[in-house]
Amino acid sequence: MLLLLLALVGMNPGFATAQTQTSREYQLKAVFLFNFAQFTHWPTNAFTNGESPIVIGVLGIDPFGDVLEETVRDETVNGRKLVIERYRRLEEIQSCHILFISQSETRRLDRILESLRGKPVLTVGDIDPAFGQHLAIRFLPENNRLRIRINIDSVSDAGLTISSKLLRAAEIIPPGKAP
Repeated sequence: MLLLLLALVGMNPGFATAQTQTSREYQLKAVFLFNFAQFTHWPTNAFTNGESPIVIGVLGIDPFGDVLEETVRDETVNGRKLVIERYRRLEEIQSCHILFISQSETRRLDRILESLRGKPVLTVGDIDPAFGQHLAIRFLPENNRLRIRINIDSVSDAGLTISSKLLRAAEIIPPGKAP
């Protein structure tokens, strides 16, 4: 919970260069991804066995660098290790629980989401609102702060449950309200 609160504090670019600001933005997003693992419940069939890791994947051009690995190093959630995987193509994804879809995949987003429909994958991204409405969770940089928007229909379609703690910290798209 502490990491979630730290991430919600926001970004203050006052002392930062553009590159440092971008780096800080993705540090915060990495913390959010870790917290999403803590506050999401997957059905048991999402895992091969009781020791299978929670896989956080990045599809497309990776904006995180080493930050994502550093954030989850030696961390566990409900006794499961966290593993980072990177994918250039959708077809490479075998087992993934949280999928960050990079902005480089904007043009293919509809096809990506269609191929994941009904699978227990929490889709996350910072793709433009005109394209990213059907992501389960979308990052919203706004006024030097980082907020999240959760699409309840997308979460439900994936068979996932999000903790009320995370829902309280987010802007919610209620069922049936996504464009």
